Amino acid sequence: MGAPVLGHTVPEQLVEKQLHDYLGDLENLWFADVVTYLGPIVDGADDLIRDEVEAIDPKRDRLFLILETGGGYIEVAQRIADTLRRHYQCVDFVVPNSCMSAGTVLAMSGDAIHMDYYSVLGPIDPQVPRAGDGALIPALGYIAKYEQLIAKAKSPEGLTMAEITYLVQRFDPAELYSYEQARELSVTLLKEWLVKYKFRDWTVTASQKLTVTEQMKRDRAEEIAMALGDTSRWHSHNRGISMAVLDRDLNLQIEDLEKTPEIHGKLRAYYKLLKGYALRMGHLASLHRLNNYVPLGE
Repeated sequence: MGAPVLGHTVPEQLVEKQLHDYLGDLENLWFADVVTYLGPIVDGADDLIRDEVEAIDPKRDRLFLILETGGGYIEVAQRIADTLRRHYQCVDFVVPNSCMSAGTVLAMSGDAIHMDYYSVLGPIDPQVPRAGDGALIPALGYIAKYEQLIAKAKSPEGLTMAEITYLVQRFDPAELYSYEQARELSVTLLKEWLVKYKFRDWTVTASQKLTVTEQMKRDRAEEIAMALGDTSRWHSHNRGISMAVLDRDLNLQIEDLEKTPEIHGKLRAYYKLLKGYALRMGHLASLHRLNNYVPLGE
């Protein structure tokens, strides 16, 4: 564990030592470096992940990123993905609980995604800062509502006075354009990353044993991107999409953690201890690599 951290009590030191032991065991089981991030994908998260990844020395060929996030900025997700690929040839994402919105897009940059029956991804609905107060709001929900109002305005029914007032007061064309651009970037990155990384070794179809072409990979990526970005299908920004649904409805291969009981058991014990420790200490987010626990937002 190294030298005790200044200000840490003995119980805190013991918990962090146990976390390091768990993470070391997972590295040995996966034959890879492991970094864990629990928190939003917002400005600064990319810098912190960069610092921790760069600090790993020596590095293995593969990185496992254990990720739990409610989402955030798609631009930050892109910088994180680019950083991980700068240092590792292979990157796997592990979702012990939930990985939503921009986190889902980020996970699609992996060579593999590992989940169990309880884990969920979310619709690819990037969050954007609202003009005025800077609060994060789902971009697709804003766009969908605007499109509904425009369609109603063109219909015989027309808009009510309340709806007209709402449009005049609340919808800023420049703001709407930024939301549309966030949506397009999310879809573009997801399709690009799926083809480049997750589908890299997909050479033969599972059922008919046909040779997989680049166009087939692009078509599959397009189908997945459109499905994950379909607000009418999922209804909620926070809708969890399970491993079973991803496999059955989206035909997206997910690695089932429960098929390796030793790893699954170790991961669950580690995640529960890490999550409980962060909550007990009042850490809004946390970053962990072997022998270094970084609390965020105390």
